[in-house]
Amino acid sequence: MPEGPSLVILKEALAPFTGKKVTGVEGNTRVPLPAIKGKKITAIKTWGKELLICFPEFTIRVHFLLFGTYRINERKDMAPRLRLSFGKQEINFYTSAIRILYEPLNEIYDWSADVMSPDWSHRKAMAKLRNIPGTLVCDAILDQRIFAGAGNIIKNEVLFRIRVHPATPVGKLPARKRSQLVKDVVDYSFLFLEWKKAYVLKKHWLIHTKKICPRCNIPAHKAYLGKTNRRTFFCDNCQVFYD
Repeated sequence: MPEGPSLVILKEALAPFTGKKVTGVEGNTRVPLPAIKGKKITAIKTWGKELLICFPEFTIRVHFLLFGTYRINERKDMAPRLRLSFGKQEINFYTSAIRILYEPLNEIYDWSADVMSPDWSHRKAMAKLRNIPGTLVCDAILDQRIFAGAGNIIKNEVLFRIRVHPATPVGKLPARKRSQLVKDVVDYSFLFLEWKKAYVLKKHWLIHTKKICPRCNIPAHKAYLGKTNRRTFFCDNCQVFYD
């Protein structure tokens, strides 16, 4: 599943389509589509892991689920979930969830929860964490209501960087460490963006998919933790379990 920084890269790649008129619509989505042909894109936005293609009266929301992909001005050898054509140019989305939003986006989305947004609020994230003391930190980072855009790579890398065991309940974290967690989720998200653009993201992974802890030089652990049950890589020696 693409994380927030990857969606920002896609948003930037689609920016040249802003102001262009749709000349054709295809795809096997079962969602009833409004009259898109002839409409101009007014903006391309993202919220967390969601791509938002804005038109004057509605927005197409694309979520890439676990295995969604896209192609710009080229095609895969499979039917697209949605294809938007612009003369000789086109955008193709595959294995994605498509929704049509008619409400104003500001009524739907809390931009202050998006880790990549200029409206991000550290204070609000801290308040949300205080309200879920029994939640494991590995689940809290993946909670899109708190950290929209944070995914499994960000979760694993942040917890390793700040030396927190993923099974620690949020309420057991010292206030200073909780604040460090919030800050590092955002900081790492922007590093993720920088490294992804330079095609060196995997080279910077410290613990994600690793078998050896780079700090302790001992075997790392892989487990499926928390309610999210996502793959979690960590070191029992240097990542502190707060209880």
